[in-house]
Amino acid sequence: MKNLERALMQRGKKIRRNIPEEFASIEEAADFWDAHDLTDFWEDTKEIKCDGKVPGAPRYIPLEKEIAEMVVKISRRRHISSETLVNLLYRNFLFGHGYTQIIGIK
Repeated sequence: MKNLERALMQRGKKIRRNIPEEFASIEEAADFWDAHDLTDFWEDTKEIKCDGKVPGAPRYIPLEKEIAEMVVKISRRRHISSETLVNLLYRNFLFGHGYTQIIGIK
Protein backbone atom coordinates (compact mmCIF):
# COMPACT_ATOMS: atom_id res chain seq x y z
CA MET A 1 0.00 0.00 0.00
CA LYS A 2 2.81 2.42 0.81
CA ASN A 3 4.33 2.01 -2.67
CA LEU A 4 0.94 2.72 -4.29
CA GLU A 5 0.51 5.82 -2.12
CA ARG A 6 3.96 7.09 -3.02
CA ALA A 7 3.35 6.49 -6.73
CA LEU A 8 0.05 8.38 -6.64
CA MET A 9 1.53 11.22 -4.63
CA GLN A 10 4.38 11.55 -7.13
CA ARG A 11 1.77 11.93 -9.87
CA GLY A 12 0.15 14.76 -7.92
CA LYS A 13 -2.87 12.79 -6.68
CA LYS A 14 -3.65 13.15 -3.00
CA ILE A 15 -4.43 10.14 -0.87
CA ARG A 16 -7.04 10.73 1.82
CA ARG A 17 -6.84 8.34 4.75
CA ASN A 18 -8.08 8.71 8.28
CA ILE A 19 -5.56 9.62 10.91
CA PRO A 20 -4.83 6.48 12.94
CA GLU A 21 -6.03 6.60 16.56
CA GLU A 22 -2.59 5.39 17.64
CA PHE A 23 0.72 4.73 15.99
CA ALA A 24 2.76 1.65 16.89
CA SER A 25 5.96 3.69 16.97
CA ILE A 26 7.37 7.13 16.43
CA GLU A 27 8.71 5.91 13.10
CA GLU A 28 5.20 4.89 12.00
CA ALA A 29 3.86 8.34 12.93
CA ALA A 30 6.75 9.98 11.08
CA ASP A 31 6.09 7.88 7.97
CA PHE A 32 2.39 8.83 8.08
CA TRP A 33 3.08 12.58 8.39
CA ASP A 34 5.86 12.43 5.80
CA ALA A 35 3.24 11.17 3.35
CA HIS A 36 0.36 13.44 4.46
CA ASP A 37 -0.28 17.11 5.08
CA LEU A 38 -2.08 18.34 8.20
CA THR A 39 -4.09 20.78 6.10
CA ASP A 40 -5.76 17.78 4.45
CA PHE A 41 -7.07 16.77 7.89
CA TRP A 42 -7.82 20.21 9.30
CA GLU A 43 -11.56 19.50 9.60
CA ASP A 44 -10.70 16.49 11.78
CA THR A 45 -8.79 18.58 14.32
CA LYS A 46 -10.26 20.06 17.46
CA GLU A 47 -9.20 22.80 19.82
CA ILE A 48 -7.84 21.70 23.17
CA LYS A 49 -6.86 23.51 26.33
CA CYS A 50 -3.39 22.93 27.66
CA ASP A 51 -2.15 23.90 31.09
CA GLY A 52 1.48 23.46 30.11
CA LYS A 53 3.88 26.15 31.14
CA VAL A 54 6.02 27.67 28.43
CA PRO A 55 9.51 28.49 29.68
CA GLY A 56 10.58 32.10 29.50
CA ALA A 57 13.13 33.29 27.03
CA PRO A 58 16.73 33.07 28.23
CA ARG A 59 18.41 36.28 29.32
CA TYR A 60 21.67 37.10 27.63
CA ILE A 61 24.41 38.78 29.63
CA PRO A 62 27.43 40.01 27.69
CA LEU A 63 30.83 38.74 28.79
CA GLU A 64 34.17 40.37 28.30
CA LYS A 65 35.97 38.89 25.29
CA GLU A 66 38.73 37.30 27.37
CA ILE A 67 36.22 35.66 29.74
CA ALA A 68 34.08 34.42 26.85
CA GLU A 69 37.15 32.84 25.20
CA MET A 70 38.07 31.09 28.47
CA VAL A 71 34.50 29.80 28.84
CA VAL A 72 34.57 28.36 25.32
CA LYS A 73 37.93 26.61 25.89
CA ILE A 74 36.88 25.13 29.24
CA SER A 75 33.48 24.02 28.00
CA ARG A 76 35.03 22.26 24.99
CA ARG A 77 37.46 20.38 27.25
CA ARG A 78 34.61 19.33 29.54
CA HIS A 79 32.34 18.44 26.60
CA ILE A 80 29.51 20.71 27.76
CA SER A 81 27.95 23.78 26.23
CA SER A 82 29.23 27.23 27.09
CA GLU A 83 25.78 28.09 28.45
CA THR A 84 25.85 25.13 30.84
CA LEU A 85 29.33 26.04 32.07
CA VAL A 86 28.40 29.68 32.69
CA ASN A 87 25.25 28.62 34.57
CA LEU A 88 27.24 26.18 36.71
CA LEU A 89 29.88 28.79 37.49
CA TYR A 90 27.34 31.46 38.41
CA ARG A 91 25.27 29.02 40.47
CA ASN A 92 28.33 27.90 42.44
CA PHE A 93 29.45 31.47 42.96
CA LEU A 94 26.06 32.85 44.01
CA PHE A 95 25.16 29.95 46.32
CA GLY A 96 28.70 29.61 47.65
CA HIS A 97 29.05 33.25 48.65
CA GLY A 98 25.64 33.75 50.25
CA TYR A 99 24.23 36.04 47.56
CA THR A 100 21.06 33.97 47.35
CA GLN A 101 20.23 34.74 51.00
CA ILE A 102 20.16 38.44 50.17
CA ILE A 103 17.21 37.94 47.83
CA GLY A 104 15.57 35.13 49.81
CA ILE A 105 16.53 32.08 47.76
CA LYS A 106 17.72 29.01 49.64
